[in-house]
Amino acid sequence: MADSSTYKAKKSGLSLGKPILASELETGKLPPQAVDVEEAVLGSLMLEKNALTAVIDILHEEMFYKLAHQNIFSAIFKLFSKDEAVDLITIANELKNSGKLESIGGAHFLAQLTRRISSTANIEFHARIIQQKYVQRELIRVSTVTVKDAYEDDADVFTLLDSAEASLFEISQRNFRRESEKMETLVSKAITQIETAMKQDDFQGVPCGLTDLDRLTGGWQKSDLIILAARPAMGKTACVLSMARNIAVDFRKGVAFFSLEMSSVQLVTRLISSESEIPSDLLRKGELDENMWQGLESKIESLVDAPLFIDDTPALSIFELRAKCRRLKEREDIQIIIIDYIQLMTVKGDFKGNREQEISTISRSLKALAKELDVPIIALSQLNRSVETRGGSKRPQLSDLRESGAIEQDADMVCFIYRPAYYGIDEDAPDDLAEFIVAKHRNGAVKDISLKFIQNFARFTNRDDNNLLGDMANNFAPNSDFIYEESQPQTFSSKMNDTPDNSVF
Repeated sequence: MADSSTYKAKKSGLSLGKPILASELETGKLPPQAVDVEEAVLGSLMLEKNALTAVIDILHEEMFYKLAHQNIFSAIFKLFSKDEAVDLITIANELKNSGKLESIGGAHFLAQLTRRISSTANIEFHARIIQQKYVQRELIRVSTVTVKDAYEDDADVFTLLDSAEASLFEISQRNFRRESEKMETLVSKAITQIETAMKQDDFQGVPCGLTDLDRLTGGWQKSDLIILAARPAMGKTACVLSMARNIAVDFRKGVAFFSLEMSSVQLVTRLISSESEIPSDLLRKGELDENMWQGLESKIESLVDAPLFIDDTPALSIFELRAKCRRLKEREDIQIIIIDYIQLMTVKGDFKGNREQEISTISRSLKALAKELDVPIIALSQLNRSVETRGGSKRPQLSDLRESGAIEQDADMVCFIYRPAYYGIDEDAPDDLAEFIVAKHRNGAVKDISLKFIQNFARFTNRDDNNLLGDMANNFAPNSDFIYEESQPQTFSSKMNDTPDNSVF
């Protein structure tokens, strides 16, 4: 007598011992796969020795759906890496030596793969199909894990978002690469860019309002990573905040400011102090008389509508930063990103490595983000203590960058802030002198630029400021025919520049 399982199988129309057809499993789901295409690609790789060069940057072992196919591709790749012949016999020997020949179906299975192929002409197209199916499976895997974790009552929503973003970013980075372009296309793009620059009267980049610096750089350029480094108390934050104010208020370009050290309210208080010329300690204490209050209200109107977006998320990870910047670029069309500062950022996720490797990862990711969004990124960085122990003027240099040489390598520009009066070495140097040292400039000249640092209001301006920044900003308005010429004697900066600078901010 048949057991109950046999009876149920017969009643349902299924016969034990027979293979189950796909049509009988219509209500179920199978992972995305293309087994026939995988067999075609493997057969092509065994027939044509140059076929692997066409797909080497597309396919990886784990992309194949069947384990047997993974083992075969791994054997082919090993032979290719050792610059040995890749054919049916050498692959069979490689699999035999690794003890995997029988598990893939033996030499007979390998021979079958080659019999099914008549041409290797479409191997790259077939490889793309395998890649797409793998990406689909990876997306399903990540989504499944995300859904599972989201149902946990004690799950931290921000950790979930960070993990999901990191996983999706990893899939994208691992599987998709930009293709190389022909010189014909690249030359055409370069000529178009040059013609556009000739027709425009102002900068191609984002002007920061510091005249000599803008002349040197042509404005901060798209896709550039700019590192601005200095020792503590040199005025790094004050410098980039002055730039952010000029860019957003005077030139009406969107600025994303990520502050990992100071709160957003503290930064805005600094901006208000700079704009209203009221010392920040009076603002913090609320010690304002009637005249100060009225002046404050009138002078900060320009800040209210400025396209300046400040995010003070602590210990911001590179994946969170990427997500935030993408949204700001899409919604607010930001033109520049400022990060204060790089050593306070993290990688998170499953990163394993020392701090130097982590900073290297962050640095590379910032450069990639600048290229992806096509905007300049200014990232502040600390310098190591070797500056303090060095004799002479204690001017910073590239080797002083803290924790990682990758920062110097990845950056298109490396700049330093140096104030001689801070060390009291040069008695002839003015107390308000700040040197903006361009130590590395991948696409231009290096130069030391003299700026004025007003400590009382934590503001950087031009040395010979003539209070004409407002005129300059108006001339940079849309449809302007203003030309920013080297020969112009006047310079431009932020407003209110005759302020005494004898107190410390």
